[in-house]
Amino acid sequence: MKLENTGLESKQVDLNRLDDLMSSYSLVRAGQWDYERVTYDRKFELKEGTYYLRVFGYAVEGDVGAHKASIQLLTPLLGKHYYPHGVEYGDGEHFPASLVKQSEKILSDINSDLEKIVK
Repeated sequence: MKLENTGLESKQVDLNRLDDLMSSYSLVRAGQWDYERVTYDRKFELKEGTYYLRVFGYAVEGDVGAHKASIQLLTPLLGKHYYPHGVEYGDGEHFPASLVKQSEKILSDINSDLEKIVK
């Protein structure tokens, strides 16, 4: 499920500042990066299943591996995990309303914080 109109899509942020901000919202980059892309995940374990809020970005300049990059954020996604196949984001998936609302709140708060640090 695409979480559109969050305001994140218009943001370019220094990687180190982004790492700090995302971790304060329990969104973890961990090993999900290469030299040009990043993915931040927050895992939700509910009775309906396991879900992930994912925020993607790519380096418009610099190198993620060197921790010197400017990251362009993309449209966040909410997905449901299916073992052993992975995460599905499709329109046919059911996402609990409370999870969608919580995810939208998290993204809104992140966007508000980014407004303070991004020119």
